Amino acid sequence: MPSKKSPPDSQAALREQLAYLLQGGNAHLSFSGVLSHLPLEKAGLRPPGAPHSVWELLEHMRIAQEDILRFSQSAEYVSPKWPDGYWPPSTAPSSARDWKHAIRRFEDDLAEFVAMVLDPEQDLYHVFPWGEGQNLLREALVLADHNSYHLGQIVLVRQLLGAWRA
Repeated sequence: MPSKKSPPDSQAALREQLAYLLQGGNAHLSFSGVLSHLPLEKAGLRPPGAPHSVWELLEHMRIAQEDILRFSQSAEYVSPKWPDGYWPPSTAPSSARDWKHAIRRFEDDLAEFVAMVLDPEQDLYHVFPWGEGQNLLREALVLADHNSYHLGQIVLVRQLLGAWRA
């Protein structure tokens, strides 16, 4: 009996570009590059005039990314209350363990989202039966845009704190 061959993935090139973008490709900074070598004692500091610390921005990105991921997976998912549910209650992590845990969760959720984008079984253009017309392509672009914006803010906060590499 001949083997059944899967049709070629007409969205493969777009999937690869989205994955690259989400992981900090092209003109974007990578998540790990932006956070590397930040002294923990500076993670919770707000520079004069800045509205957020690196911790607040990291947690906001993590929460929003998890929201986009879970929304993209299920109609049963309930988003946090806007805006309070998208920001941490404190300006600083309570411990090095919390800091590392937040980074790991962000990286794990990003990897899960990228895997979903790369999955040829997922139609990037198919409108989710829930929501208001969203599809996986839109959610990937929103996530890349959101993460890029806040990574830029983290760089600025680190510069203002004197904690950015030259």
